[in-house]
Amino acid sequence: MSDASSRSSVLIPDRNESGTALLRVDGLCVSFAAGAERGRSDLPSGVVDGVSFEIQRGRTLALVGESGCGKSITALSILRLLPSQATITAGAIHFDGTDLLSLTPRALNGIRGRRIGMIFQEPMTALNPLMRVGTQIAEVVAHHQEQGRQEAWRSAVALLTEAALPDAERIAQCYPHHLSGGMRQRVMIALALAGGPDLIIADEPTTALDVTIQNQVLWLLRDLTQARGAALLLITHDLGVVAAVADDLAVMYAGRVVERGPARDVLAAPRHPYTEALLRCVPRLRDPGGRLHVISGAVPRPGEWPTGCRFHPRCERAGSEMRCRAESPELRGVGDARASACWKSDEMAVTP
Repeated sequence: MSDASSRSSVLIPDRNESGTALLRVDGLCVSFAAGAERGRSDLPSGVVDGVSFEIQRGRTLALVGESGCGKSITALSILRLLPSQATITAGAIHFDGTDLLSLTPRALNGIRGRRIGMIFQEPMTALNPLMRVGTQIAEVVAHHQEQGRQEAWRSAVALLTEAALPDAERIAQCYPHHLSGGMRQRVMIALALAGGPDLIIADEPTTALDVTIQNQVLWLLRDLTQARGAALLLITHDLGVVAAVADDLAVMYAGRVVERGPARDVLAAPRHPYTEALLRCVPRLRDPGGRLHVISGAVPRPGEWPTGCRFHPRCERAGSEMRCRAESPELRGVGDARASACWKSDEMAVTP
């Protein structure tokens, strides 16, 4: 049997094609010990507040929003990799029918890497600087696939090849600092694939890469997950990259999902002013000399949420609308497979 065929039979696990969501997050709430940096730890502060979404096998869901919206904390909650001062206070996370929040640490370790792979934002902090990248991948393969040292090394080289790294045998012998940013991110992709996961979580995987390399990395991630029948959760602040690779889209603001639906529909006709504002911030090729749009103000700090809709202080549509200032809108259906948390979502549907 060839290396490629033996690796496929080992690294890609049997999958339950039940048609149900592979990952379902329901009403997730995460709190930090607010004021800890100021010497106080008595006030819980919710950074993620009632977040819900699901991902089907073979699909890519992009979780989008500005820095500070709670995207990364949501992603880390799935594998319970939260910092020590953070606590999941409510909600449920089901992966392939298993309640991840009820698992013991030992049982959860059987899912991390093996069933769910993670690609972190900065490869230089995620990779061991004192180990060759091939050795790091081979260790993961050996742990999850119970392969011997030589077989695991061959699998590591094959994974680097699959991650579109030329001369993978040479790259495997390199240390992380020998590689460019784009090459290190491909190593991270190979590392995430080493256990043959059903789901890959990619947290801002194209940060600090130039536009050309960004596109290559994103398409590589999408193609590899689709080829393996896996799902991809893509965390990003950039709606420009979402249009190319995402099937579904969830927009977060101030700890909540404010819009959700098929990516093409959401991007073509947003039903929440925050999504609309984010789209206006994307540079347009047809108007290269035009001024870039900016959203005034900043995302409020956890524990300092405004009353009513959390986006209303920055919203151009809110104006003096008292309902926006006084009442918090719930995420509700606004058409087939779409939802929005905005009192004016129906108005947006007919606005040219």
